[in-house]
Amino acid sequence: MQLRRRLAAVAVALLVGASAGCGDKASGFAADGRLDMVTAFYPLRFLGERIGGDAVAITELTKPGAEPHDVELNPRQVGEISDAGLVLYLGGFQPAVDEAVAQEATGRALDAGSVVKLLAAGEHGGHAPGEREHARGGTDPHVWLDPVRFAAVADRLAERLAQADPARADAYRSRAAALHAQLDRLDAEYAARLGTCARREIVTSHTAFRYLADRYGLTEVGITGVSPESEPSPRHLAHVAEQARATGTTTIFFETLVSPKVADTIAREVGARTAVLDPLEGLTVPDADYFSVMRSNLTALTAALGCTS
Repeated sequence: MQLRRRLAAVAVALLVGASAGCGDKASGFAADGRLDMVTAFYPLRFLGERIGGDAVAITELTKPGAEPHDVELNPRQVGEISDAGLVLYLGGFQPAVDEAVAQEATGRALDAGSVVKLLAAGEHGGHAPGEREHARGGTDPHVWLDPVRFAAVADRLAERLAQADPARADAYRSRAAALHAQLDRLDAEYAARLGTCARREIVTSHTAFRYLADRYGLTEVGITGVSPESEPSPRHLAHVAEQARATGTTTIFFETLVSPKVADTIAREVGARTAVLDPLEGLTVPDADYFSVMRSNLTALTAALGCTS
């Protein structure tokens, strides 16, 4: 009887050891040896692709062209978070993702918002006197629109990938260094072209550009709040129109994933035109990427602000 028990115990141990070494989903690696990585929405997927390269298999939780703020997860997506070797998300931006990460990916997730100092929601204008911005956690999540902060997130991601997959640590760090250099060049372009402008205020349909404004000495006046679904009050719309007139605003910006109706209303009120300023929460143009959209944004800003650089 004791011999049988010993043999059974040995068999179980062999089965457990075999399953752990098969590259199954529970190990955090795909069958082809790539690290399974889950990213919450496009800018984070961009980082994963550029730093992970062909060493990672990426799943994005937000469908292309979808508005990411209030994404809901299905059971399959929760399972992907549970199986991932690393989850890259932004705490406070997508509550369903926050909840799934807390329950399924403890110790295997990186919150991009934990890497850099976050700005408080409501800074840089955008609300009528007496009105408050009700953002989750009281902070603005749109850190990727500042190339300097985004580079810091890239560096931290490389270290977490190296921790999860030590055999390819040098490759992760090398790709992150190359991406950091590209982001430095983008930052220099923004600083140079926005350095001398006739105006410094930007009126946006969605208050997503505080980090960009903070970095380059601009002031954002938002029609809606941090969440694009929020409805501006008549009082706030009148306040925005008043500010636009006072600053000589020539362009009211709207974004790609939200209806431009409110921006059109303000533009007609003050005699301005409308143009796209893309918050990069999801791609809508084929073959576009983070850098091409950020440079399109820079062109739109220099035209709207009367920049001479």
